[in-house]
Amino acid sequence: MKVLQLGKFYPVRGGVEKVMRDLTQGLSAHGVDCDMLCCMLPSDTVDAADCPLARSEGRMRVITLNAHGRILCVPAWRKAAATMLSPALVRYLRRHAAEYDLIHVHHPDPMAALALRLSGYRGPVVLHWHSDILKQRFLLKFYQPLQRWLCKRATLIVGTTPVYVAESPWLADFQHKTTYVPIGIHPMPAGTKQPDPGSRTIFSIGRLVSYKGYRYLIEAMKYLPDYYRLTIGGEGPLRTELQAQIDHEGLTDRVRLAGYVADEDLPSYFSGCDVYAVSSIWKTEAFCIAQIEAMSAGRPVVATEIPGSGVSWVNAAGVSGLNAPPEDPRALAEALCAVADNPETRAAYAERARRRYEELFTLEAMTAAVLRLYRKLTEK
Repeated sequence: MKVLQLGKFYPVRGGVEKVMRDLTQGLSAHGVDCDMLCCMLPSDTVDAADCPLARSEGRMRVITLNAHGRILCVPAWRKAAATMLSPALVRYLRRHAAEYDLIHVHHPDPMAALALRLSGYRGPVVLHWHSDILKQRFLLKFYQPLQRWLCKRATLIVGTTPVYVAESPWLADFQHKTTYVPIGIHPMPAGTKQPDPGSRTIFSIGRLVSYKGYRYLIEAMKYLPDYYRLTIGGEGPLRTELQAQIDHEGLTDRVRLAGYVADEDLPSYFSGCDVYAVSSIWKTEAFCIAQIEAMSAGRPVVATEIPGSGVSWVNAAGVSGLNAPPEDPRALAEALCAVADNPETRAAYAERARRRYEELFTLEAMTAAVLRLYRKLTEK
């Protein structure tokens, strides 16, 4: 079997690209020939860890992960509306599509959909529906015919949670060929830091953008006792605005914007917190990988119950933590307090969070589930 993971960007930064790379790595470790075809801007460089594995083939960069797995980075003109503009992607797929027994397209990615449409490929297609297109509503009007063609063309549509695929309006006509496979990750390595016994530490990480709802998480601190501390990791366009809110609310001693957190430092942020918070307010947050990272580190989660999103399915209420209504700082504060304030309660949630990760969200489970789907489709 030879499989192509199609779509998105390199270097790997976002959740969709991470899933693509993890699947490429996991499937190839099982002896499946698996390529990840993605786009790379001229200004981007190969990550330091990948440099020993990389070589150039013309204008394409090839990163050889192992004997069966490769990342193929074709050049892109530019990035616009979260989409790479890359005629090279179309050209590569037209030339090489027939080499693959199955193509696995990761949505949303209009460039990948267009490349598949123009490729002439006739084999089975798995469409991985990570999320609906919500932000670029104007552009969606033009992309919608191609998106509908992609849904019709797909042999199977795979979501990341049962909630999202069942409630997406774009998948309403295709429920007969949908399923779901939860995202899986390697467990978070053990961190060296431990929570401060004299306080309660809340941690959250993500882009500082509107849909993450950090303004509500910061506001929630007003309703929590003074011994609660909040650390938010990540950069983004709202940093100045959020810092101004912290200053205005008199929370400078209790809330910290930590900025960019390197991968090697992340374990200590998780191990040093009492509870992980997801304050997102829009369905753009379809899954939230960071909360399963927290679960893998044995940390309970408080998340928001966004209509149509899978976030609150991932964080099962009463099991791995609690969920609160979005855009409700007081309710968010109450949920955080209910999970974190009592040591025995917090420990029970933490134990169940770790168990839920091990049952549902390991990389091995995701890889095995996807491989089973591939075999069913290619053996027909």
